[in-house]
Amino acid sequence: MRWDLFHVRVPLKRAIRHASHRRTQTDNVIVRCNFADGTVGYGEGVPRDYVTGETIDTVLRTLLQANLTKQLPPTGDPATAIAAIEALRLPVPDEPRGIAGNAARCAVELAYLDACGQKGGWPLSLLTQVAAPELYEPRPRVRYSGIITSAQGWKLRLAALAQAMYGFSHLKIKVGIAGQDDVQRLKLFRTWAGSHIDLRIDANEAWSPGEAAERILALEPFAIRCVEQPLRHEDAEHLPTLRQAIHTPIMLDESLCSLYDAQQAIAGGWCDLFNLRLSKCGGFIASLRLAQIAHQAGLACQLGCQVGETAILSAAGRHFACSVAGLRSVEGSYDRWLVREPISFTNLNFGPGGWAGSLNRPGLGIQIDPVALQRLCVHSYQAV
Repeated sequence: MRWDLFHVRVPLKRAIRHASHRRTQTDNVIVRCNFADGTVGYGEGVPRDYVTGETIDTVLRTLLQANLTKQLPPTGDPATAIAAIEALRLPVPDEPRGIAGNAARCAVELAYLDACGQKGGWPLSLLTQVAAPELYEPRPRVRYSGIITSAQGWKLRLAALAQAMYGFSHLKIKVGIAGQDDVQRLKLFRTWAGSHIDLRIDANEAWSPGEAAERILALEPFAIRCVEQPLRHEDAEHLPTLRQAIHTPIMLDESLCSLYDAQQAIAGGWCDLFNLRLSKCGGFIASLRLAQIAHQAGLACQLGCQVGETAILSAAGRHFACSVAGLRSVEGSYDRWLVREPISFTNLNFGPGGWAGSLNRPGLGIQIDPVALQRLCVHSYQAV
């Protein structure tokens, strides 16, 4: 058994900007799991130091020191694969939230599960039925949400019209960006896109506890369905007070990365929804566990995504979205819409209306382009 690690630099077709960052490319970690019988699986992690404290260097160092072969035996049995993943221990710093190795864990987990699924002949979505049967609801297709990041003025008008004409029923707008008037932006959006689109806003921790309520109340006339991460994680203790001051449900993102975070949020009454992003939450199985906790507490969930995910994480997200019941909205599968050079022969793009079909082949159900992987690769390593 062999593990190949790749630091890839993925150029984007356009700059993506929100209240915290602006990106024209992203540095991801791709893991290739090689079973002795020739079965090969791929996984991906997108480290964000401002979310889980991880960087490309820390993820690679973690995986090189993890002794993965000893911990993850080759198997085609889904229950055995789940047990192995949940028993996996990575050499990461001990910290209360338990988030230090989430992107690393996601990358190795997906590679392993992809290989296990191919060996056993089952798709990744089967894991929902095995690990979280109460959430299992298979669907032949799923509807993705659109997004508007930093567009304003005529670009916002054009984006709003384009999203409406494409047929999206759900859409998210980034707010809290320095120098922008969010009231004017949402007014323009509703004018050009109409009132029928289910609209969410995402502040990316932009506001202070003293200003957040006023900012959100000013946007509520535009029929916003929820507000994502209005405060910094360090200010999360102020969320219950904020919830009382506004009418809009609050979704956690940067403050929801682990079991500890979920328990804190539920006990403290911090939110109404969880945003599950596979890389920041530690992978497919860890995200299922968070969805279970939310379900038990009566909270809703959204499946989110990381900017610059390749087809690997897009495929994993598709399996999650097509097998987990009750997701309020689904983000991701931008693949060729956003990534300048696709890494897979399989096109993961959603189509008109945001619709995309399920993936039913074994494992992730996609075919990686090894030539594209090498072109994107900055450095490669072998782990045991």
